[in-house]
Amino acid sequence: MNTIKSLIQKLSAGLLCSLTIGVAHAQTAPATQDYPTRPIKLIVPFPAGGATDIVSRAVAQHLGTELGQSVVVDNRAGAAGVIGSEAAARSPADGYTLVLTTSSTHTIGPLLNKNIPYSTTKDFTPIIYLASSPQVVIVPLSSPAKSMQELIDYIRKNPGKLNFGSAGTGGIPHLSSERFLSMTGLKMTHVPYKGTALAMPDLMAGRLDMMFDSIASALPHIRDGKVRALAVTSPTRTPVAPDLPPLSETVPGYESLTWFGVFGPANLPPTVVTKLNEALNKTLKNQALQEQLAKNGFEAAGGSPSTLSDKMVKETAIWKKVIEDGKITLD
Repeated sequence: MNTIKSLIQKLSAGLLCSLTIGVAHAQTAPATQDYPTRPIKLIVPFPAGGATDIVSRAVAQHLGTELGQSVVVDNRAGAAGVIGSEAAARSPADGYTLVLTTSSTHTIGPLLNKNIPYSTTKDFTPIIYLASSPQVVIVPLSSPAKSMQELIDYIRKNPGKLNFGSAGTGGIPHLSSERFLSMTGLKMTHVPYKGTALAMPDLMAGRLDMMFDSIASALPHIRDGKVRALAVTSPTRTPVAPDLPPLSETVPGYESLTWFGVFGPANLPPTVVTKLNEALNKTLKNQALQEQLAKNGFEAAGGSPSTLSDKMVKETAIWKKVIEDGKITLD
């Protein structure tokens, strides 16, 4: 009798366990299978109006159409992208909070700031390499340099006497300049500013001898004839400025692109990652979006999540060497 009673208890426990698992599966599976069922928040860790914001809003509109849900851009600026990136890393891993990051937040930032409150490799799930944008080398109209080779010769004849500006220490424009100087063996003095808007008047006035700037930011000044552009930092000519040669034609092997990628929090369900990656790849093939990005100096990318991971690894190695060779710190 006790044996039968014990058997009934075991069967009941097993059935209860099966029912519990079934209910749990029924509650969680649809959230993944039917994703998305509500609006998605795309955090941009920089202010509105900047390059990252321009990319995010262009993509969000088309992605929302592709997914059948609104994609809302949420600008959370501060601490060079750390505040917004941390907010995304600490969000639930359900696919409803994403972040659009750049090479500044996910490759250069961690190399220069050891106190970042998250790991770019452990606290995020890569989704897609979204787009890239080159820098442009600009000089004042008073500069004797009319080409990159002339600029190199001019700097070489005045070692340590000339200066270059940047939008701030440790940013892509600064490190792009440092890489150029390292690869050519040239010496210049760095003058950091709190943003390109403050540096540009000094370049126009000839108080700066050279500056690397994002092509989106510099184009209006170039087109207005206020500064002279000599080259772009992409490996090939860019459609938005087809007359400018790539810097690599003068300095073989040189390349510097600001990349933009979409991440989710760590442990994002694979089905959600796949859904987002496929939707974003389709979005990036949209002709209207490509034209919208191109007119602002961006080139659509795409690919698998591993494409973004590989990009991070490659870029980290490049900028680590530049930072170490130049002994660059944020102090």
